[in-house]
Amino acid sequence: MKYLFSLLLILGINLSSQAQKIKLALHLLKGNTYNMVTNTTSAIKQTVNGMDNHIEINISGTTSFKVLNADDSLYYMEVNYKSLALKMQLPNGPVNYDSKKNDPNDFMSGILAGLVNKPFTATFTKSGRVKSVENVENMISSVLDSFPQVQGPQKEQIKAQFLQSFGAKAIKGSIELAIAVLPETPVAKNDKWTINTSLESAMSAKVSTVYQLTDISPTSYVIHGEGKLATNATDDFKRVGDMPMKYNMTGTMTADIKADKFTGWISESKSKQVISGTVDIKDNPKVPGGVSFPMSVVNESVTTDK
Repeated sequence: MKYLFSLLLILGINLSSQAQKIKLALHLLKGNTYNMVTNTTSAIKQTVNGMDNHIEINISGTTSFKVLNADDSLYYMEVNYKSLALKMQLPNGPVNYDSKKNDPNDFMSGILAGLVNKPFTATFTKSGRVKSVENVENMISSVLDSFPQVQGPQKEQIKAQFLQSFGAKAIKGSIELAIAVLPETPVAKNDKWTINTSLESAMSAKVSTVYQLTDISPTSYVIHGEGKLATNATDDFKRVGDMPMKYNMTGTMTADIKADKFTGWISESKSKQVISGTVDIKDNPKVPGGVSFPMSVVNESVTTDK
């Protein structure tokens, strides 16, 4: 009988430990800087007026997050782009912009360089949700003001394009998609939770992702995500470049993530989005009568902390 009791006691301890709930959260130190190094490739296919267009885009960069202050529920961060690069393979040839270039004739690389080391602020929750992003519009305006050769409507158009990619709403969504993967409540191994994210850029979308704590290693929490993405059906046409456009897209996302066991910061993440649908261009002088065409996008992204 005593052996049976001992066995039941051991089994009880094992079952108890397996079901133990863990609070996954950011544990960042005031004054410390945490990095997010990203590399994203996009393969885009479009069929316009019976012609197939293939576009490849690679966006890479390093963003630093310095903890200026913290309280019981929030982190107050200074955010800096340390490097930015954009490569595109377009139907009419390659394009390459890089903040590290030192070419006075390369206007777009000059703007990317202007965005580097221009701090703005963001407020994070302990689960990585972004409560606010501030001073971004002022940063972009000051960068464009440093290029006096750009004035009038051209300046306003470039500013609008950069706000679509680097404005407060766009930054909030991109940071959350990379960092805000931690649950609000304690979880045990194999537990699942859902996080909803809004992406705001030229193509606005809602992402609903079911995450699962699949493993716990000595140094990391291992998390897998399966998500669904859809553009906002109620969105009106947005001006992309010099044309009013609207995206009608749906897709899926998968993500495999390692969060540092001690800080909660994402040490490694690999994600893939597969999206398809149609793009509508509203009637305008360049496209009389407008046009609608199919488009598919495959995005693959790798994020590390160094």
